[in-house]
Amino acid sequence: MNSICVFCGSSPGVLPAYAEAASKLGRTLADMEIDLVYGGAGVGLMGILAETVLAAGGHVTGVIPRALAEREIALPRLDDLRVVESMHERKALMAELSDGFIALPGGIGTIEEFVEVLTWAQLGIHRKPCGLLNICGYYDQFLGFFDHMAGQGFLSRESRETVLVDDDPELLLMRMNLSRPPAVDKAAWALGMSGT
Repeated sequence: MNSICVFCGSSPGVLPAYAEAASKLGRTLADMEIDLVYGGAGVGLMGILAETVLAAGGHVTGVIPRALAEREIALPRLDDLRVVESMHERKALMAELSDGFIALPGGIGTIEEFVEVLTWAQLGIHRKPCGLLNICGYYDQFLGFFDHMAGQGFLSRESRETVLVDDDPELLLMRMNLSRPPAVDKAAWALGMSGT
């Protein structure tokens, strides 16, 4: 993988471990010479992550809607800041620029972005690995709901197993590098047999 898109909170959260994980992920990306693609902000976990990658000599591409950039939320010293017109354009460009996706702890926006790339994987739009950095069990209940969906017949077990989970950034990236998401049988999906 040459580039990873990271979704994460625009606040630091209440536990110091969240900020520590963002810093560790940033250092790991720079050490592995993997470019960071993220939402372009200089606040919260987003800012910590990007600043750490830059400080470690890595490359960062930020993608931010004009309305947010104009409110001075954008990190001003980015190598590459792409200003787009909408959230839809932001997500599409981030996906295009990335070889995989990671979610650090975050709020509704983080969850929405991660679920969208999972949906695209399930539909066969991409075959890029998707991972959750599950710091202090932050995503335990979220993963439990995935298991509930699978148990109730709304998510295939194969799709559920494509969600890679770890609490260590380096191990998660190594697993993502080795991952080969399965090809999707689009005809079966269209007939409602894939569990969507």
